[in-house]
Amino acid sequence: MSTTRLPLQPELPLYGSPDDGPAIVLGDERIAYTLRRTQRRRTISLLIDERGLRVAAPLKASQQAIDAMLREHAAWVIRKVRDWRRKQPPPRLWRSGEQIMLYGDPVTLEVIAGVPAPRLENGRLLYGPAAPGPDNIESGIHDWLKQQALALYTRRCHEFSSRLGLAAPTVRLSNARTRWGSCHASGRISMNWRLVQTPMAWIDYVAAHEVAHLRQMNHSPAFWKTVGELVADYAERRAALRREAHRYLLL
Repeated sequence: MSTTRLPLQPELPLYGSPDDGPAIVLGDERIAYTLRRTQRRRTISLLIDERGLRVAAPLKASQQAIDAMLREHAAWVIRKVRDWRRKQPPPRLWRSGEQIMLYGDPVTLEVIAGVPAPRLENGRLLYGPAAPGPDNIESGIHDWLKQQALALYTRRCHEFSSRLGLAAPTVRLSNARTRWGSCHASGRISMNWRLVQTPMAWIDYVAAHEVAHLRQMNHSPAFWKTVGELVADYAERRAALRREAHRYLLL
């Protein structure tokens, strides 16, 4: 199976402490991080940016060596992670007036009684479930976004596969915290549902990336040539996604 990870595909911003990624206890704090291993790297490095704590390590670096590096710099890591957490957006309350991103554009939530399914109208997302508590509103909107995502991803992947003369793949949604998409050797493509919040150009890049794996299950020059056949400016889109995704991923 081929997956799009760093450095070939950026990881998602990590809001809070995801349960599906690595973490370490420093002092009395559990600190989650994303780990990137590369063949070219010779040392372990630590970085904290808008996406949280990231660790880059050689392919053969042991987990013990990574833990030792984190403990050696524990004071710095704790201080920086606390600063990062303070800058995170406040918890969403799921009430009228809050904004949600869809295809890179903001839509305003309006909780209105008698609208049992989310409905988009002129930049407003109208919704009023029978039991209009925050949890129900959140769940309903997440389900709606996933429906929009799956329909869009399926259309785009089928369009790209048709252009390459390939059979239409099965497309599924993923909830991964550290990658945008993956392509299985069986021909199944998974794409992260949260990507639907970002601009269409970026969604098309990820779809093209995964469809290209149907022809080349690697990241060889031939693979990137195939991506370029589908999205000529893929390098610019990939860089923008890596640089700016955190601005759009509000859920």
